[in-house]
Amino acid sequence: MTTYKGINGFAVQSVATDPSPLDEGQVWYNNASYAFKLATLTTSGTFASGGNMNTARRYLAGAGTQAATVVFGGYIGAPTAALTAATESYNGTSWTSSPNVLNTARKYLGGCGTQTAALGFGGDSGPISAATESWNGTSWTSVNSLNSARYGLSSANAATQTAALAFGGNGPTGATELWNGTSWTSNPTGLNTARRNLAGSGIQTAALAFGGGPTNTASTESFNGATWTAGNNMNTARRYIAGFGTQTASVAAGGYTTTIVASTESYNGTTWSSNPTGLTTARYGSAGSGTQTSGLVSGGNASPDSTATEEWTGPGVPQTKTITTS
Repeated sequence: MTTYKGINGFAVQSVATDPSPLDEGQVWYNNASYAFKLATLTTSGTFASGGNMNTARRYLAGAGTQAATVVFGGYIGAPTAALTAATESYNGTSWTSSPNVLNTARKYLGGCGTQTAALGFGGDSGPISAATESWNGTSWTSVNSLNSARYGLSSANAATQTAALAFGGNGPTGATELWNGTSWTSNPTGLNTARRNLAGSGIQTAALAFGGGPTNTASTESFNGATWTAGNNMNTARRYIAGFGTQTASVAAGGYTTTIVASTESYNGTTWSSNPTGLTTARYGSAGSGTQTSGLVSGGNASPDSTATEEWTGPGVPQTKTITTS
């Protein structure tokens, strides 16, 4: 009779608790739950509900990771109908409102960095804004402005507070600017497809731009620190997307086509794949943060504005499955 040990050269380990970290294909017996178990990798991503934000809003910006995010600015719809400077931090479970808010309340702004070292820039504050502010985890400080005032711009959201990237915006425009921690420099070349209300991911020297409007586009472009190159389109053309990840491993969630959508796509550096499931709460104008395997979508307009936070676990994440005979 063929046995597991005969095939693999070792017996199945018996343990009281599941091992961590997991290795794909690893098999063990949990003698506390009396079950054989197997370590596999997720083949598609899923969203799970996180703690709700304190302020429902859309067109906000965010920075950080799934377990340590900061969001700021945005627009509060009816009956308030006002811009907001509100700033909130997420610890992986709940949100805390900061007593210190943006110096300039605005919507449609760009953002990047970490929970304790973020950058917010541009947007619509009544007039169109070029204002840039840096966040140290406690308070915002006004620094040098963008060269081109605009709203509906995006950023490489994994970029840092001292090496940021701003692109796109109202017009629409393809204008691109690089931040060195002190000032913005206009890049000689901009996006190939001028647009606003687009999404972005990556870092200053390896960024990705995708989607946008005012006419919905599926256009995807990559940036190498100097020039933009057109890549394969998204499956669903849309604007007001929550985007996060890197240039070669990005996620696009939600947005607006002719209606509010929940659909989610993953990018592998070459092509976009539609995920079997999307956001639990369909919405647009949300903030995205984190990585392709561990992301966060916060706020947005779900008609009405939402406080919903959803945590994304992407494909390729280790998971435990119980082996059954059925």
